[in-house]
Amino acid sequence: MTKGNGEDPKPGSRMERIQQGVRKRTLLAKKKVQSITKDDVKSYLMRNAFVLFTVVAVILGVILGFSLRSYKMSYREVKYFSFPGELLMRMLQMLVLPLIVSSLVTGIAALDSKASGKMGVRAVVYYMSTTIIAVLIGIIIVVIIHPGKGTKENMHREGKIVQVTAADAFLDLIRNMFPPNLVEACFKQFKTNYEKRKFKVAIPPNDTSTVTSVISNVSEAMEALTRMREEIVPVPGSVNGVNALGLVVFSISFGLVIGSMREQGQALKDFFDSLNEAIMRLVALIMWYAPLGILFLIAGKIVEMEDMGVIGGQLAMYTVTVIIGLLIHAVIVLPLLYFVITRKNPWVFIGGLIQALVTAVGTSSSSATLPVTFKCLEEINGVDKRVTRFVLPVGATINMDGTALYEALAAIFIAQVNNFELNFGQIITISITATAASIGAAGIPQAGLVTMVIVLTSVGLPTDDITLIIAVDWFLDRLRTTTNVLGDSIGAGIVEHLSRHELKNRDAEMGNSVIEENEMKKPYQLISQENENEKPLDSETKM
Repeated sequence: MTKGNGEDPKPGSRMERIQQGVRKRTLLAKKKVQSITKDDVKSYLMRNAFVLFTVVAVILGVILGFSLRSYKMSYREVKYFSFPGELLMRMLQMLVLPLIVSSLVTGIAALDSKASGKMGVRAVVYYMSTTIIAVLIGIIIVVIIHPGKGTKENMHREGKIVQVTAADAFLDLIRNMFPPNLVEACFKQFKTNYEKRKFKVAIPPNDTSTVTSVISNVSEAMEALTRMREEIVPVPGSVNGVNALGLVVFSISFGLVIGSMREQGQALKDFFDSLNEAIMRLVALIMWYAPLGILFLIAGKIVEMEDMGVIGGQLAMYTVTVIIGLLIHAVIVLPLLYFVITRKNPWVFIGGLIQALVTAVGTSSSSATLPVTFKCLEEINGVDKRVTRFVLPVGATINMDGTALYEALAAIFIAQVNNFELNFGQIITISITATAASIGAAGIPQAGLVTMVIVLTSVGLPTDDITLIIAVDWFLDRLRTTTNVLGDSIGAGIVEHLSRHELKNRDAEMGNSVIEENEMKKPYQLISQENENEKPLDSETKM
């Protein structure tokens, strides 16, 4: 009897507890809403001024862009109109190079080799896992929706595609990891070019035609003995742009060496730390101009884009498919991964990244967004600087979730419009190639189109059909860049959570020098960190 009596009330009591909890929360929420004053609203607006300005700038940019389309502006007029946006891009790109080098060197030097090794392994495992998940999502979505149903005859083509072989592309990736000249790496990347060359091929001596020609004419005999064969050969070349991968590899190695030098390397460590601090203060200044720049970037791109009529049935379905795939990865997979590992609310973390995500939409470049991402993670989300300085530059260079998803999806879409049936082995090949190619995609606008050639070549699909999707790539590029930035940022949050014990141990060894540095009030710090709530506790204990 007692056993039965003990078991009966349990379901009811659980429900009652849940109901009581819900009531308490609703009452607390009501009290908070009722207790909000004008000063609270003002302080909230002041703290989130940048975010609000940036969001408003995007909305105004879209409205302004579509409003001006009816004026049919010339190419020159569009370029003049977009000039404020171009200035923002140039300002951000100006800071990327010193930011990558200084942040990586200081981040690695602040950790011992064991801690940085563990952090590096965690970051790489996260990057590979999320990229593979993104590729699988892209493949599943495109197979289910099947946007390439029909033929490609009526589809609009745009632009030209530069041919490249997969082997040369991967060799270029490795070559760029070890630049022979660091100064040149600041503005150039190695890229294999192709040119036609003629080779002499001797005719076998037993050929009867050569004997008759020698008898008839000596000059004819000489021509016949040597035939000219034309062949396309790879030759070393270069393209303009920061070789981020080479600088990342050098900075990591340099940081490890400085960290191992201890007192001898302190001067260099202080130099790069000061450089990083100075760059972040410059970022804070540029942020005042960012909303205006983003407004004109977006408005200019909308004015510049081709007639919306070219986005027909198949291309519209393809666009919707890519958007669905990116949304599943960015809104479901990444937040769920963050929650499962850290047991924290992912939306609070993502809320602190709004400015970086909106900047990614405006600039369409994960590298150009890097300074803003640093600011959001360190100041708003309070992520440890040693983590952000290591994870973000590496992530912006090699972690391209959105690009990987897009490449796998686009490759299967091109197969569908060509009525090309892919077997399981070819789909696996696409997934592996898309994962590898996304690592080689530089953090610059529309770099995914270049690496797309590698993915298509791997399964024998026509590379010229990339021109079918260029019409909508400018828009999708912004969405996949935003996904890339979100993936890098959530990765920093996850790596910090997993590395918290190593970071605490390092703090104890260094006499809490890093914590003291973080607690110093900085002039550029406009939004208080969450971990500042811990400061009063220290002062109370001292009292």
